Amino acid sequence: MKTLQQLLDNKKYKEVISIAPDRPVFDALVIMAEYRIGALVVLDGEQLVGIFSERDYAREVMLKGRSSKTTHITDVMTHNVICGKPDDTVEQAMTVMTSKNFRHLPVTQNNKVIGMLSLGDLAKETIDYQQRLIKELESYIHH
Repeated sequence: MKTLQQLLDNKKYKEVISIAPDRPVFDALVIMAEYRIGALVVLDGEQLVGIFSERDYAREVMLKGRSSKTTHITDVMTHNVICGKPDDTVEQAMTVMTSKNFRHLPVTQNNKVIGMLSLGDLAKETIDYQQRLIKELESYIHH
């Protein structure tokens, strides 16, 4: 099974798509819509301080009647972020994400965010891996 680094190497956007904690939620929504993604890492300089997702928006802004133009990211983001490492396997990451019930995993190296993967990225790789394995087994059986 592939590592998180291998998945990051094949992503469409190689740069880390992020937002600063003092920005309004509206700015995050614009970025997420532009890139068609469901979450952003929140960076204070290069330091990871949180993650902001569509779930955070729904639960902390919409349901509480806050304004996305006046509410700051730091007030609604998830502060305690679980991260993956480049050499973690897809299976390891998927296990953590499903057991802790979150959908976006920042990948860090030397305390710096080098990318982010979604549960969808991991599921796609898992399906591709299983299809490759089935083909190999079928080939083995027919020889």
